[in-house]
Amino acid sequence: MEFREIAFIGAGNMTRSIIAGMLSSDYPKQQITATAPSESTRTAISTEFGINTSSNNVVAAKSADVIVLAVKPQMMEVVAAELKALDLSSKLIISIAAGITCERLEAMFEQSLQLVRVMPNTPALIREGMSGLYAPNSVSESDKTFSDQLMSAVGKVCWVDTEAGINNIIAAAGSAPAYFFLFMEAMQQEAIAQGFDENTARMLVQQTALGAAEMVVANPDLGLSTLREQVTSKGGTTAQALATFNQHNLSDIVAKAMQAAVTRAEEMESQI
Repeated sequence: MEFREIAFIGAGNMTRSIIAGMLSSDYPKQQITATAPSESTRTAISTEFGINTSSNNVVAAKSADVIVLAVKPQMMEVVAAELKALDLSSKLIISIAAGITCERLEAMFEQSLQLVRVMPNTPALIREGMSGLYAPNSVSESDKTFSDQLMSAVGKVCWVDTEAGINNIIAAAGSAPAYFFLFMEAMQQEAIAQGFDENTARMLVQQTALGAAEMVVANPDLGLSTLREQVTSKGGTTAQALATFNQHNLSDIVAKAMQAAVTRAEEMESQI
């Protein structure tokens, strides 16, 4: 991985997870800076990782080759107001803020940016993330490669050809851990109703989910439908359970939920 001076504007959980992944890939800690207004936050991240910290976004950004915008979307205007006085034309800007388009970011910063948008998901916190990336044609191959390697430190990456594709990443990956948590929660509740204690019910559900996911990973040449069929004996218990899901149109529910996520992402783009 190429080593560049990098400044994270914002020191929340996603910043911490990316930094942890970088350091596990032997990225020099002295080339990483994270900013936060809170002294306790700066102290905590400095103690944990041994990186540089600052309360001054301008100072951190000025000396960086790469600036990662890792603040909440509603705070982006404030950050842009601070940084727009800098000439950012030679710097790679990586935004992990949902709902803010490249066009909107350039309007906020009042200049053209070498910009890559990234949509990670929360499993990045344990380096099992799935991140979608988009870059306009003006972004160099070396900058795209750096962005790819950066996010690969916390999981898998997927590039989309159009910026609208980031909203599809949100539906299929960014928001998706919550879909699985909801399904697992429902299974745990029913297992408890059937007589298991809470801890045992959770173990049954989480280990089954983990095992199923690992089977998918271990069998890349098998379709998901094939894996499902291999578990399903005709007329058996699994077949009866799946028939119930189908009677209640599970596929349609999933499709509508994912489209609702896309629609909301599009609404957010028009509001920020």
